[in-house]
This record gives sequence, structure tokens and C-alpha cells, in this order.
Amino acid sequence: MISSSTVVNSVVEKLRHALARGQWRSGDMLPGQRELAEQLGISRPSLREAVTVLETLGLVRSLPGKGVLVLDADTAQEPGLDTSAAASLADVLELRYTLEPFIVGLVAQSANSQDIGQLRLTLMDMREALEADDREAGVKAYIAFHEALFALTTNPIFQSVVQQTGNALKQSADMLRNSPEHLAARLKENEAVVRAIRERNSAQASAQMRQHILAEGARMGIPLNIPDEHPHP
Repeated sequence: MISSSTVVNSVVEKLRHALARGQWRSGDMLPGQRELAEQLGISRPSLREAVTVLETLGLVRSLPGKGVLVLDADTAQEPGLDTSAAASLADVLELRYTLEPFIVGLVAQSANSQDIGQLRLTLMDMREALEADDREAGVKAYIAFHEALFALTTNPIFQSVVQQTGNALKQSADMLRNSPEHLAARLKENEAVVRAIRERNSAQASAQMRQHILAEGARMGIPLNIPDEHPHP
């Protein structure tokens, strides 16, 4: 059985390649949801998730009542804006500690049942990887969970910032891949985040995410340089 997150990732890659080939150029509107979903052979909810990811990447912009506008890829990915390649693991964790608790706090206030269902699907992928002892699938599912959280932000300025977080998260993939024994702990901590989101408990969701990132630092042997201490739940 193909998971929803796998379908969305596949659609994102297809659309990115189509944009790179010039099938749709800057200033064009993508076909309507029904038409494009039929062309790709997917459901409209999956298409909407994929478009949200493309928005986070700065490749398109949803215009209410009009459709999805294709952006200038060169403008969206200006050289020098992405500094994550030169970041250390400590830098990555500090960035995540700054942004992700705030993100999940907002998501807890605004997430609908479909959003929560998507998050739970990525957790299911993580659990399946854990049970199968599939190290690579575990890393991909872990990153997909956090990227799904990023995709639920609605502030367009904030979306451009969390793109950096997504890129930075990928920088820690090698460390995640080399510590598969911690996947169970990561799963448990992320499940606690989703429970708080489902309960619409913004403060608890933020606290759980802070606890998760602090635990990641401890697992990697990286003490975080944070300005103050937050109470744990």
C-alpha cells in the first residue's frame, strides 16, 4: 500500500520537473485542481498537499479565487539566500529550536482534521520503518513529518523562512541515518506533539516540540546554546 505522504512527494517531484522543463512559465496559472488532478491520476486533497509544498519551496503561490500562480524560480531561489549547506549540526538545531515550537503552536490553533490526518500518516510511515528496521525509510519519514508541519503554515513571509528550516533539517540526515536506534524515541516524541495539536493545546504542542529538539541535541551530543530555559511539560 502506497502511503499518502509518498504520493504527495511523488507529485511534488513531477510538478517540479514540469516547472523546470518550462511546461508552465513564470506568470502562468496552473490548470484547475480537477483538471490537474486528473492529469496526474491523484486525488484533489493529495494535489492540494503537493501545491502547499511547492508554495513552501517558493515555486508557486495560491491566489484565492484565481488559482495557482507559477513564480520565477530564479527569484524564488536567489543565490546566497540558502546558507544551510554551510551550517553545523548545532546551527541546525538552534534554528529548529527557534522556529518549530512556534510553528506547532500555530498549527495547534488552525489545523483541521485533514491536516492532522496527514501528520498521522507520516508518523505511521515512521512506525512502519521502525518495525521493518528500515533505516533509510525512517530518516525520510522523520523529515517528512517535520516538512508536513512546515507546510501547514499560512503566513507567506513565514513560509519563506521555514524553507530554510526544511533545507537545514536535511543537513542533519546523515546524523539521523547513523543513529537508527533513536527512531523509537523520535517517534514517541513526535506522537506527543501530534496529540497536543489534536487537542488544540498550543502551549503543550510548543513545549513538546522544544523537548523533542532538546532531546535530539542530547542524542547527537550537541548542547544547545539557548537564551533561556523553558519549562518542560
